[in-house]
This record gives sequence, C-alpha cells and structure tokens, in this order.
Amino acid sequence: MVEERMGICWSYTKDQFDNLEKHTQWGIEFVEKYTKFVKERSEIETNYAKQIRNLSKKYQPKKNSREEEESKYTFCRAFLMTLNELNDYAGQHEVIAENLTSQIITELSRYLQELKAERKSHFHDGRKAQQHIESSWKQLESSKKRFERDCKEADRAQQYFEKMDADINVTKADVEKARQQAQMRHQMAADSKSEYSSYLQKFNQEQNDHYYTIIPNIFQKLQDMEEKRIERIGVCMKTFADVDRQVLPIVGKCLDGMTKAAESIEPKTDSKQVVESYKSGFEPPGDVEFEDYGQPMKRTASDTSLSNPREGKEKPAGKSKTKLWPFIKNKNKLSLKLGSGPEDFSHLPPEQRRKKLQGKIDELNKDIQKEMDQRDALTKMKDVYVKNPQMGDPASVDPRLLEIGQNIEKLQSEVQKFEGWLAEVEERMPSKSDTHRRSGLYETQNNTTVSNNCAQDRESPDGSYTEEQNSETQVKANTHPIPTSTTPEFDDEFDDEETLPAIGTCKALYPFEGHNEGTISVAEGELLYVIEEDKGDGWTRVRRNEDEEGYVPTSYVEVFLETNAKGAMTYI
Repeated sequence: MVEERMGICWSYTKDQFDNLEKHTQWGIEFVEKYTKFVKERSEIETNYAKQIRNLSKKYQPKKNSREEEESKYTFCRAFLMTLNELNDYAGQHEVIAENLTSQIITELSRYLQELKAERKSHFHDGRKAQQHIESSWKQLESSKKRFERDCKEADRAQQYFEKMDADINVTKADVEKARQQAQMRHQMAADSKSEYSSYLQKFNQEQNDHYYTIIPNIFQKLQDMEEKRIERIGVCMKTFADVDRQVLPIVGKCLDGMTKAAESIEPKTDSKQVVESYKSGFEPPGDVEFEDYGQPMKRTASDTSLSNPREGKEKPAGKSKTKLWPFIKNKNKLSLKLGSGPEDFSHLPPEQRRKKLQGKIDELNKDIQKEMDQRDALTKMKDVYVKNPQMGDPASVDPRLLEIGQNIEKLQSEVQKFEGWLAEVEERMPSKSDTHRRSGLYETQNNTTVSNNCAQDRESPDGSYTEEQNSETQVKANTHPIPTSTTPEFDDEFDDEETLPAIGTCKALYPFEGHNEGTISVAEGELLYVIEEDKGDGWTRVRRNEDEEGYVPTSYVEVFLETNAKGAMTYI
C-alpha cells in the first residue's frame, strides 16, 4: 500500500483537502510575518546606530580654544576616546542591520515567491484530480439511472405483452407488436446494464487511483514543501542569532576601549595641570602693619609685592580703599582686568606670561622653518632653471627669494624680541626652593617696578586691589613702547580711563544676574559688544552702551570676534 510505503504522511488526510489548503496558506502568512519582524528589527538597528552616531558627533570637541584647553586633561581625553569607541559601536549595529537585510529579508522575500508558486501548482493539480473524480462519479450516476429506467421500461413492456397475449379478443398482429416491443426494451436494459457496469468498473479504478495514488502524491509534495518552509524558518532564526553573535567580538573591543579610556584618567595629573594652567607667579602679600587709628592702612612693602607705597607722600585716608580684584568699577565703567593684551603679555601674571612668550617663540620658530623650507625649494628650482634654461627663467625666482629672506629676517627679529622679554620674566621668576615653601597658587616675583602695563601696579594676588601707587613710577620703553606721552598717575576713580574699542559681539546664552561688583546683568538672547576677550580666568568683558559695561562668565555667552579686531590693544 502507498500509505505503508510513505509511513506517517499527509496521505492520511486525503479527505481534508480544504483544511490542508488553509494550513499551507497560514504557513505562507507566517513566513511573511517573520519577514516583517526581521525587517522592523533591522530598521530599529539602523535608527539606533544613527542616534548613537549623532550623539557621538554632538559631543565631539569643537575646534576652538576652549576645547583645546580641555584636551590637556586626562578625563577630557578619556571622554573623547569613549566617543570614538561609541561611534565604532554604532557601526556594528549598522552591520547587524545590513546582515539581517541581506541574509534573511532578501532571502525570505525571494523564497516566498517560490513558495507561493509551488503551492499554487500543487493545489491546481489537486483540484484537477478532484474535478476528474467528480466527473466520473456523475457519469456513473447517470448510467446507473439510465439502467434503472430501462429496466423498469422492460418490465412494463413484458407485462403489457403478457396481458395482450392472454386476451383472446386481441388480434395476432397486436400481440406480435407487443412481443417485439418487450424484446426491444429488454435489449435496451441489457445495454444500459453493460454500460453501467463499465462505468462502475472505471469509476472504482479511478477512485482507487485518486485516493491511493494521485492525491497522496500531491499531498506528499505539499508535505515536502511545508517541511522545507519550516526548515527555512529555522535556518533564518539561527541566522538571526548568528548576525548578533558575529559582531560581539568587535563590540567587546569597543567596550574594552571605553574601559581602557576610563582607566587612563589620572586625577593627580589633572590636578597638577590646573596648577600649571592658573599659577600666577605672584608672591603672597606681606602682613598688614598695625598703625594708629587715624593713620591710613598700608601693606608692608616687600621685594615681590605688587603694591608700592607712594614715595614722599601718602594719599589721604578718604582716597585709600580696597576693592576686589579684578573687578574695579568706575561710574559704571570697568578698569582693565588683565590689561588689553599688549604684545609682550605684560598684563599677565609672571608664570602665565612666561608660558605665553614661550608659545609665541615656538610659533615664530615654526614660521621661520616653514619659510626656510620654501627658500630651499625655490633655490633648488633656480638651480634647475640655471642648468636647464628651457624649463624656466632663473631670474623669475629672485623676487620670491628676496621676499622670503625679508620674512625670515623679520621673524628672527620677532623671535629675538620675545626671547628678550622671556629672559626678563625668567630673571624675575622665583627659584624652585622658594616656590616649594609657598602656596602652589602664589609664586614670587623678583621686581617691584612693573613695566609696560599699569595693571601690574594695581593687581593683588590674594584677590584684592589697592589704589596706592608710586607717583614717581614711570613706564619703561620696550621695543614697542606703550603709546602714552607721560607717566600716568591714577586716582581712585580712574577718571581719565579711555573707552575700549569693541573687538566683536556676543549673544547671551543664559541669563546672568551680575550681583558682584564689576559684573553686569544680561538677559538670555541679548546682544552685546565684546571689548575684552577671556584671558583664561573664565570672564569676558562686554559693553551694552557707552555707560554700561562689565564682566560676564564666558560660558554664558557665544562670542563672535571680528577678524581684524583680534589682537587690538588699548593702553591707558
């Protein structure tokens, strides 16, 4: 038997043709549902990777001076490494999305088309076989009915003949006619019987073939198709997990990189960097002497003190008062916080000035090296032109060589000038043994006479400010002298202070109350003029109008400096 040869198969369900059709249709719908599931997972991975990349990009350092300063700290560098690793991590989720699309979604979409076509073909054959057996059954029923009808007609004809033959009143011709009619009906019944028997035998054979050969074969093909579908779903589910597993090693490396970045943070190093960035080189002020109540208070003069008593005369008590450094206010105008930025950086504390000068010297040396490289290249080109005149005129290079030579001389002169200032600062710097005996934030300075900028006469390293100054103090002449005609003498109110020019504009990002003396209140979104850049202490000097100016936190504003205004200086 076919069923015995096939074992447990769908042939046992040969009478469940419609149910199997519904089941296979449900199987196709399940494949479609699973394909949609994988597609949505792929979209989630793509969107997640995009959001991670955007997050990494959003917090990447911007190319400005503030971010460059932050890069000196180990925790900032560790954060940058974390962002880079996070960007690579996002890339692995993009790989997951691509592999899900190529290995599952595309394959299942193609397989679905094949599956639908195969199922349609099998059920078409099944319906065709079903229609054929139904047609054979109808023929059998028709022949059966015809045989039944002919038999009844033959019985009636035989009865009529017998009746006519028994009636003595009927003529012999009528009897013969009835006999012939009965014989004809019997012959028709015999023919119908033969036909019915033939159709019955044929139907039984076709029915046997239908239920034991044709339909089982079709159902076997459907069963194979269904098993392949289930097997394909299992392979796709395994691939679904393998796609994630394949990227785990790289994801692990990304996470290891984040861990390594976190472990590279060195609090002690960052703490020392803060000291290096902000140490001033000033010596703490001397003790305040006890004097009679009626006498003005003054500081004990020391070799490194920033405040010098007036020689030969003292200011009246009414003129001597202290204000918090660096905020000195005069009729809604602010005095210079750290100067307006002279070329020799004399407005900065000694240590910061030394760093700025050294940085400027390094920058000039790089420019000199660049010019020398260009000169060497042009010299070689000129030699080639001399040896091969057809390639060019040697004299055409001379103007450029002359220009480069002048640039080098100019740059070397600048280097000598800055080296002179650097040597002057280093002579005034305290020795290392003195530094270790003092606070890390206050370092000594070897000269009480402050040159090039009156701001150093006014500053006090402990955060205070004194108006007492030496009337005899004169501004030393440097390579670039300060444009003042005579030695200025400042009173407490700085009545002769010049208005600083605007070097750009800024927009307030947040509101600032400005309760402290020397600050100015701003509203969010307000536009102001910038008259002094942040000198590294986190404050920017701004102006609202002619009589309103002050300092605001640099982090509270977005500054737009004018290119031609950078480096502009105003001397008072």
